[in-house]
Formats: sequence, structure tokens, C-alpha cells
Amino acid sequence: MENKNAEKTSSMPFALDDRLARDSKPLLTLDLCEVRLINDSRWPWLLLVPQRDAVTELFELTPLDQTMLTFEQMTVSAALRRATGALKINVGALGNIVRQLHVHVIARNEGDANWPGPVWGFGQAVPYADGAEQDFKQRFLQALYP
Repeated sequence: MENKNAEKTSSMPFALDDRLARDSKPLLTLDLCEVRLINDSRWPWLLLVPQRDAVTELFELTPLDQTMLTFEQMTVSAALRRATGALKINVGALGNIVRQLHVHVIARNEGDANWPGPVWGFGQAVPYADGAEQDFKQRFLQALYP
């Protein structure tokens, strides 16, 4: 089966959506995805953004990119659980507001803000305090690269 988007996804430069850039901070870059930290300390909340321009749906990625995204999503999810001790890791790709393909990876625990409800649209974001963001980044990177 031919992927008609293969040229489109690989030849155009990657540009991060303005809202994603505003709401998150860069954490690291993997082979396919830019990993970003949502600036809301109520939940350890990461984004995986495939570095492919003009892609809004998972099926628009090439088969290789789909495989890489799955691998990176599993790797980041496992590291987030190790770093946080979370009861549950929520993973989702919605894209109703921000069309650029991105995958949310969120650590959840009983008793956290809005447990067991969704994190989207709940209350106001609480930005990371001085040092807390760096502490999270260090714990996550140690869990990712033990």
C-alpha cells in the first residue's frame, strides 16, 4: 500500500504549533518526537510531537514513523511511571483544538487534581515553581536513561 503522504511528511520543515509552544517547554528530542513538558505542575504531563509538518492524524505518518511513534510513546510512558511512581499513565492524541499531531502522556494518581476525571479543561494551570521543573526533568531523564 502506497503512502501518499510520505513525501509531504518528510520534505517539509517541522514547525511547532504556537499553542503547544506556549503551553509547554522542551525537554528532549528523540529520533521522531520532540518531548515537551506541559507547564502545569498539577500533573506530570508530557507531549510527544512528531517532527513532521502538516500531519494531523496518526495514519498520515509513514509506516516507519508510526512504528517510531509507538516505540517512543512506550519508552516515554514507562520512564514517566518510573520517575513518578504513578498509579496510571494516560495516553491520548485528541487534536480537536490543536490540529498538529501530538500525543499526551500524563502520570495520574488517586487524589490528584480531578481524579479520576480528565485533565483537559480542569481548573487553571499551576506553573512549575522555581526548581520544581528542573527536579522533574532530572528525575525523568534518569528514569529514561538509567
